[in-house]
Amino acid sequence: MNESEFDALSGATLARIEAAFETAMEDSAAELDFETPTAGVIELIFADGSRIVVNRHAAAQEIWVAAAAGGFHYRWDGVAWRDTRDGSELISALSRLISAQAGAEVNLEGGV
Repeated sequence: MNESEFDALSGATLARIEAAFETAMEDSAAELDFETPTAGVIELIFADGSRIVVNRHAAAQEIWVAAAAGGFHYRWDGVAWRDTRDGSELISALSRLISAQAGAEVNLEGGV
């Protein structure tokens, strides 16, 4: 994939994550917020002050997630963004990471 294809695909994915997060915040008991400090970056903010950062990394053509549980890299496989280590899908993995860090169920898959 070339740079403009990556930009379009990763940008659309981050927009879907942002929309799904807005929906999930309404449906969850978790105390969460988010901000987009710069283009290509979403910071999820938890009641305890911790964060999960989701951003696109153009040089690697990946979406990176930094969470309390660790750092994760997702690469497009032609169908979905997959973790480069265990093959898990980005949205479901992000739902699990957010739920674990928030201490309450957060499901992003319903809003995607």
